Amino acid sequence: MRLRVATRLLQIQRVLVRHGLDEIILATHLFRPLRFAFYLSPATWFERRKGGPRGERIRLALEELGPIWVKLGQALSTRRDLLPIDIADELEKLQDRVPPFPGLEAKAIIEGAYGKPVGEVFAEFDETPLAAASIAQVHTARLRSGEEVVVKVVRPGIRAKIERDLEVMYVLAQLARDYSQEGHRLRPYEVVQEYEKTILDELDLMREAANAAQLRRNFAGSKLLYVPDVYWDYCRPEVMVMERIHGVLVSDMDELLRRGTNIQALAENGVEIFFTQVFQHNFFHADMHPGNIFVQTDDPQRPVYAAVDFGIVGSLDARDQHYLAENFLAFFDRDYNRVARLHVDSGWVPKDTRVDELEAGIRTVCEPIFNKPLSEISFAQVLIRLFEVARRFDMRVQPQLILLQKTLLQIEGLGRQLYPQLDLWKTAQPIMQEWGADRLSGRNIAQELRRQLPDLSESIRMLPQLLQQFVQKASEGTLRIRVDNEPYAELRREIRASARRRDQTIVGAVVLLAGILWLAFRTDWMPGVLLTAAGLLTALLARRGSE
Repeated sequence: MRLRVATRLLQIQRVLVRHGLDEIILATHLFRPLRFAFYLSPATWFERRKGGPRGERIRLALEELGPIWVKLGQALSTRRDLLPIDIADELEKLQDRVPPFPGLEAKAIIEGAYGKPVGEVFAEFDETPLAAASIAQVHTARLRSGEEVVVKVVRPGIRAKIERDLEVMYVLAQLARDYSQEGHRLRPYEVVQEYEKTILDELDLMREAANAAQLRRNFAGSKLLYVPDVYWDYCRPEVMVMERIHGVLVSDMDELLRRGTNIQALAENGVEIFFTQVFQHNFFHADMHPGNIFVQTDDPQRPVYAAVDFGIVGSLDARDQHYLAENFLAFFDRDYNRVARLHVDSGWVPKDTRVDELEAGIRTVCEPIFNKPLSEISFAQVLIRLFEVARRFDMRVQPQLILLQKTLLQIEGLGRQLYPQLDLWKTAQPIMQEWGADRLSGRNIAQELRRQLPDLSESIRMLPQLLQQFVQKASEGTLRIRVDNEPYAELRREIRASARRRDQTIVGAVVLLAGILWLAFRTDWMPGVLLTAAGLLTALLARRGSE
């Protein structure tokens, strides 16, 4: 496996050199020892420095490197405020203009999935892709019953490419964890594990279809978001068929303005949709780049979002959702002491963290951003400064929150493109307050009790029987209470090992001293050298055993 990883690293460097991205190689310590092999290679002399602007060269390099790198470019493309314009414009093309694979290959995959020719499944099928992305591409079709649909097909051989690059990411993460001072806090290995689950789930289109169906139920009757219907009879792990929707890409501002779209309402609705998904439904679309979002403008003053591509969704466990919501509410109220205490209570920072010091650090970062429009602040910049505070207090990365953080940054980037004056905090605050009030309402508590009632009733029903068994075993003297002794056994083992290391150190010191004295007072030096060497070796072994 290490050979395959090393080979892939060489391939990555070759792509970077070929596209004239030498500055990335020079800035990356891992590649530096390898770059001379390419600079001295005649093949590289002819491949290096393809023409074209730097943004185009970066985009082409990401496309050539494969799906994981394309997704990196997609994520960066939503942050035009953090990138030079020329690079942002090129990376935006990765959202829906990734080079497609041949339509004949797509037909072969579809026919293999259905076990019959495409003509027997669809009345019409367009071999020319409508859109191509890093994991799959989409073709338009018409069912024999007349409905317009889109057919999504997974790229051939994509799993092997993803698994290969995941191996590279694991190696880099392990190196960062073992040799970086920040490794224990940033938890790179756990982050890669979380990303692996996410991207491998994307390869199963049955899972994506289920995600779409759930999101459609959550927003049934909504005037904010429309989710296309899934045609389950035509769905397979490598093929998915959905209702075709018509609308304007959310990034096409010229067309939206030409249609008289209420851009402010559109931007505010996007924020409301995000917070509704996270805190009311606890099920959110986590790939919100502009290539996946359309706008239906039948009523331009009440525009409706239409989402596609449901391969990446997220949800939070009850504990993380609670702490995250409380953090948002405390931020909105500028209650920095509560924010600090929540970070300690949730375990996001060590338990011995001084709350007053953490509070002061958070206040310093957050206080300047309130009461400002989005055009004057950047949530990404705030996060960067918060990470600086976090480093001081040894805050550990929470891998389960990474999808949410990425989606929030995408929402901010989308809002900035649509309506720079949008106040993210002002728009989100009433949604969060309503969620908090509803969570503590009598109706919500009654619903939760009703959900728990079957389990509670069963426990109560079994209680007399369990109590009788307990009393009977106690009276017979057969009652046994199991205690987990493993922590104590581990402690005993460590004490014994420590005692052995101590004894070895003492023995080594005595032998070393004997060797030194022999060398000092005797003329035959060989035994003294042997004693000294034996003492040093014993002491070193004892020390190594303690590490």
